Amino acid sequence: MNWDLHIKQFENYLRLERSLAENSVEAYRRDVEKLNQFLVLRGFDLSVKDVEAMHLHDLLEYISELGMTPYSQARILSGLKAFFQYLLNEEIINKDPSDLMEAPKIGRKLPSVLDYHEIVELLENIDLSKPEGHRNRAMLETLYSSGLRVSELIGLRITNIYRDIGFLRIVGKGSKERLVPIGRSALKFIDIYIHDVRNKMQPKKGHENYVFLNRRGAQLTRVMIFTIIKNLVKATGMKKRISPHTFRHSFATHLIEGGADLRAVQEMLGHESITTTEIYTHLDRDYLRQVITEFHPRQ
Repeated sequence: MNWDLHIKQFENYLRLERSLAENSVEAYRRDVEKLNQFLVLRGFDLSVKDVEAMHLHDLLEYISELGMTPYSQARILSGLKAFFQYLLNEEIINKDPSDLMEAPKIGRKLPSVLDYHEIVELLENIDLSKPEGHRNRAMLETLYSSGLRVSELIGLRITNIYRDIGFLRIVGKGSKERLVPIGRSALKFIDIYIHDVRNKMQPKKGHENYVFLNRRGAQLTRVMIFTIIKNLVKATGMKKRISPHTFRHSFATHLIEGGADLRAVQEMLGHESITTTEIYTHLDRDYLRQVITEFHPRQ
């Protein structure tokens, strides 16, 4: 029996015996699929009987590195515990690998991931009556749309925007390059900024190709991005601790919780591959575009 069949039977159990709502069944299914995807990423060819606690620990560590909050990790673990309890009750397995696992400590620390409505609230509170407002809107739309690091955002070049295919060429850590999908909303605000604001500026020599410039026509700094976000959060009255990385974490969390493939999210974030084989490290461009279109809430 394969994973797909076990998952299908688990779904039927949740619907018929536990009478769960369809959205709850869907959430449980995605949790189990994440585990299966992760095992494939690791290069394991395991049946459900072969899964051990260490595999679950590794999964939680991995999704934590992708930016998921302890709350989201705990929710996924809860779904996996339900799956393995079902398998145990059906005598498909004789030992529950999740039995002694504890959920990550959530604590009282304010979360570093924004809900989608909070993303929208921040974006819509940017003052577009000022020239820098169009730049700031374009920057934050891009951060959330593509999950960029702050260094990648300030280093984004005009010649690395491929509007025809909806991708950005990003130069990440170690000067490694990757192609990342960008949504229509972010592209729209980039175009507004470039055509209505940036084109009226005189870029400093050597800064002509950077997308986002300060008032003096120079490339923005990391500190400036942090300051822009800090001031925006203060203006909206939000109490969360929000930084540029919060948008990156939110990007990853919303995609994964929406059902996106873990390896696709890893590829878009530019994380080092967690497998020694090359087969999973460079996914088809059309597939990454499909993942963004299907699972990102701002498309």
